[in-house]
Amino acid sequence: MNEVSKKFIPVLKLSDVVVYPSMIAPIFITKSDATIAVENSLLTEDHKILLVLEKSSKKSNEPQEIVEPAEYKELTEFIENSEEDLVHSLEEEEELKSTDNLYDIGIEGKIIQVLKFPDGSVKALVEAMHRVKIHDIEYNEELLQAKYEELEETAVEEDEKVKALVKYTLERFNEYIKRTTKINMDSFMSITEIQSAGKLADILATYLNIDVDEKQKVLELLNTHERLEYVSKVLSREIELLGIEEAIQEKVKYKLGKSQKEYLLREKLRAIKEELGSEEGMDELDEYKQKIEEAKVPQKVKEQLDKELSRLLKMPGYTAETSVIRTYIETVLELPWDKKTEDIIDLERAKKILDEDHHGLKDVKERILEFLAVKKLSEKPQPTIICFVGPPGVGKTSLARSIARSLNKNFAQVSLGGINDESEIRGHRRTYIGSMPGRIIRAIQDADAKNPVILIDEIEKMIKSHMGDPTAAMLEVLDPSQNSNYTDHYIDLSFDLSEVFFIATANSLDPLYKPLRDRLETILLPGYTEEEKIHIAQGFLIPRQFDTNGIKEDKLIIEESAIREIVSKYTRESGVRELERSFAKICRKFAIELVENPKIQVKVNAENLSKYLGVPKFIREEAEKEPQIGLVHGLAWTEFGGEILEIETSIMPGKGKLNLTGRLGEIMQESAKTALSYARSNYEKLNIPPDVQEKYDIHIHAADGATPKDGPSAGIALTLAIISAITHRPIRSDVAMTGEITLRGRILPIGGLREKCIAALRSEICNVIIPKANEKDLQDLPDYIKEKLNFKIVSSMEEVIDFALLNRK
Repeated sequence: MNEVSKKFIPVLKLSDVVVYPSMIAPIFITKSDATIAVENSLLTEDHKILLVLEKSSKKSNEPQEIVEPAEYKELTEFIENSEEDLVHSLEEEEELKSTDNLYDIGIEGKIIQVLKFPDGSVKALVEAMHRVKIHDIEYNEELLQAKYEELEETAVEEDEKVKALVKYTLERFNEYIKRTTKINMDSFMSITEIQSAGKLADILATYLNIDVDEKQKVLELLNTHERLEYVSKVLSREIELLGIEEAIQEKVKYKLGKSQKEYLLREKLRAIKEELGSEEGMDELDEYKQKIEEAKVPQKVKEQLDKELSRLLKMPGYTAETSVIRTYIETVLELPWDKKTEDIIDLERAKKILDEDHHGLKDVKERILEFLAVKKLSEKPQPTIICFVGPPGVGKTSLARSIARSLNKNFAQVSLGGINDESEIRGHRRTYIGSMPGRIIRAIQDADAKNPVILIDEIEKMIKSHMGDPTAAMLEVLDPSQNSNYTDHYIDLSFDLSEVFFIATANSLDPLYKPLRDRLETILLPGYTEEEKIHIAQGFLIPRQFDTNGIKEDKLIIEESAIREIVSKYTRESGVRELERSFAKICRKFAIELVENPKIQVKVNAENLSKYLGVPKFIREEAEKEPQIGLVHGLAWTEFGGEILEIETSIMPGKGKLNLTGRLGEIMQESAKTALSYARSNYEKLNIPPDVQEKYDIHIHAADGATPKDGPSAGIALTLAIISAITHRPIRSDVAMTGEITLRGRILPIGGLREKCIAALRSEICNVIIPKANEKDLQDLPDYIKEKLNFKIVSSMEEVIDFALLNRK
């Protein structure tokens, strides 16, 4: 005999289910003392709990003998009652704290998982481990607890008699399955592999539709041979009952008319619903059926929905699968399979809306008008996938909204920044818990039309990982030849995306997957000039901040001089986000003054701006305004717009070492070496000592050392800085330059000219040196840039030296 446990553990009372060792049972709990038992078990390290059956009040507490079929008066109770999934439901009424009505043989279990529902009920998943005998059962306040003694089975050696009993019992169970529709044949296939008499008896007892007291007796029988023998007798009785039922049905069988059959079925369903205490189940299914019939969806979709609804009708309402099917049906029905918005193709209206919402952006607006013109002339769908590329804050997202408004299309947005899972695009298959459609289908749902404008934001910031490559998944979405039959993994049905107007945004196309980049029509949105920022501030940003902060225009006036001061000394950006934050800060400061003095009126100008924004953040040092030896202004282009790149060069005694600092990239380091080689190879023209590299070290540094820098366009700036440092000739401080240099001193073309010119204007530099090959790009620059800048067109390094390098003092 095993020893009785020293510690008390919680007891969970069961009323209509018996669990056997090595089985996992979901148990629904609504009663307070049962909830207390589960919660206390979870507080223990091993989560142990005792499962004990309550004795039936209608039957004797003594062990029951097998009842013969003739003594069963209520035949239909054995036919209609089933015990699926071992689900246990505890009554809500509080009962007296009595332990006399509990069996003394139970199960030692372990709680694996607990789910709590909004109505206060609990579902516990319990793994049954051993048969136990209950000792010293008592209530500790509200908690029912007991000690226990683990019981050992009396196993019989597997002789021919035991094998014959096992074989006979399996044959009888096979016959039972064939006669009843409540057990799947797959279950029998798995049971046939069991050779242990005790385990076979336990499993068969769970399948049989018998009284719980009889199941309790199976639990109490420790001799495995006697246990299987008992189950075999019960099984024979059940088979006999099924035979009697079939005979009765055959005798009373008659032909029902269609209306009679429908009436009887509905009455039976109503009775079941009343028994379950729910009137909503069938109403919801009827509603689904009506929605499917009325839905304007393709025939294949309707067939799939009917199939899912048929599955739902056959399932009990409390299983997890029913929730999955309901969500699926609702998701598919919510999709706009045949719902469109009527496009308004009016070029004048579209142009007016685009001009109202955005200043400048001529190329973008022309492309939208082109799209409208073609759509008006052609009835064929125009697959349009535009990608706006530009630095942050230039209006890429707001422009997409304006396009949707000008076309009278619904708008939805999909943010892809940081996405590293392919399923986020294609959707999750329904086999997974918490599965849902992909972001594209969800955007279609949000737009509530099959022809919306969908903004795919930050398309270049998707990340490939072990969960798949989301950029590859986007290929199907953005390919006009494929997306007419786009299949999301969740809905598993084809959806037509060919009428969707896709607009992507990116800060740079360099990180983007090349096949995906090939599907995009790229439109560059460069940074704004000072004049454009002033216009945007006066027309959009200031009125918006006044409205946001509740300030009237006659109370606060922000003059143009203040706006220019903010643009030049408080912000340095390609877009206008920081500029708008500055206006917001002014409004908040003024709001305090207005609350304290409601009659106050304020004009903010360049003189009193520091009162609201503090000291300027960006001021050019005095030294920079004077020509310096070894200091040159280069022009660089980044994904955030154009920037001034200050390059410093120093020469010092040494052994010809070239030091490069300031986080220069590989290409820029090669440009520096090329620049030094050019200077050394032309030492006679430049009046450079031939032994300069043998006696001196050269150090080149690019300011703002924390920012990585790369690219060949700083070649002429690096060359000029080296020559200036060696010859001690100063460089003009009012000149900025860009261009790639070769060993022979030729100047090669560069990109991002507009952004670089804007950066020069921001830094109040009026002379810009550009390669002759970029002269053709000047016609694309706005007039006010060409008016404020003096462009020096060069094709060789000699021309750069003559223009930017001053004579030695």
